[in-house]
Amino acid sequence: MEGFVRFLGLAKPYFGVLFMQFGSAGMAILAKFALNKGMSQYVFVFYRMIIATLIIAPFAFIFDRKVRTKMTISLVFKIVMLGLLEPVIDLNLYFTGMKYTTATFAVAMCNVLPAFAFLMAWACRLEKVNILKRGSQAKILGTIVTVGGAMIMTFIRGPMLNLPWTKPNHPSASSAASTNHQSQIKGSLMIAIGCICQSAFIILQAITLKLYPAELSLTALICLVATIGGCLVALVMERGNPSAWALHFDSQLLSVVYAGVICSGVTYYIQGMVMQIKGPVFVTAFNPLSMIFVAIMSSFILSEIMLLGRIIGAVTIITGLYLVLWGKRKDQLSVKSDSDNIAHDKQQTTEAGEALKTVQSSQEFVSLDVAKVETN
Repeated sequence: MEGFVRFLGLAKPYFGVLFMQFGSAGMAILAKFALNKGMSQYVFVFYRMIIATLIIAPFAFIFDRKVRTKMTISLVFKIVMLGLLEPVIDLNLYFTGMKYTTATFAVAMCNVLPAFAFLMAWACRLEKVNILKRGSQAKILGTIVTVGGAMIMTFIRGPMLNLPWTKPNHPSASSAASTNHQSQIKGSLMIAIGCICQSAFIILQAITLKLYPAELSLTALICLVATIGGCLVALVMERGNPSAWALHFDSQLLSVVYAGVICSGVTYYIQGMVMQIKGPVFVTAFNPLSMIFVAIMSSFILSEIMLLGRIIGAVTIITGLYLVLWGKRKDQLSVKSDSDNIAHDKQQTTEAGEALKTVQSSQEFVSLDVAKVETN
């Protein structure tokens, strides 16, 4: 029983990130379906965040009473930036970029996120890098390869892969095939900028959790700020278009509720917990799983056309990603080995000191006996 409990404790971060990737894959499909039906991406983001706030806030009020710390101006500024970086700026850019491309492409482009997160963690000294060590060299090389894969996906289309279940005459398939190259680049740039904002969000969340270790309360505050920011963006972008705010009991409502509960409220909370155990780079390391899920589901459900260039770029991104992971694991083992050596040296030094004290005590005892004999 103790072994099983220990296993659950070790596996909890992995279960957490797997849940996040499953949730992200489902959100990409549902969101693309809603956007294809004409829903405004700006209104979608606002509705998503207000639902997340309403769901998380009661739990934060009940369970975080004893762990909330005092608010400071610096902490409020960090929370406001968290509420704007990922929930407002990143999501609006991400869904706009998805409109110009496809769900598979948008999720695949997000695989550059671990590379950006690694570079920012390195700059903020949350990730240790020693260029002379093989692990750190692998992390740097993996980052370069990952960005190269994203460039391949953006600029190289390649031949179209006619899979048996895709229908060339399907509306979404034909629109994906006929999207001009300029729109592809525009969408790619939006998604890439969004990934930079999300990376900054993850790093800032890791820093903020050290000052405000109440995950539920922090999640609720982030969602509240994002609701206000998202509302302002939607009002500006959809001014004079009241029909954009209409929400019916159909797939659009399902996508909004799913995204708000699973992909904002629950994901931010799980992300914070895993980050405190494994760090920010680990949280972003499993993004390729989401891409694989989305590629399969969107090919079947949305009949999206697969291009050879995107597949090559995706494989390149995954290769670079796992170079980063291998390097991170290598560095962790190296740090552990160095710590064990230091502890061993300290133990030896302590033992030598104790032996020296014993010898000195023995010498003092002998000297005392000799002095007594001479006195007698």
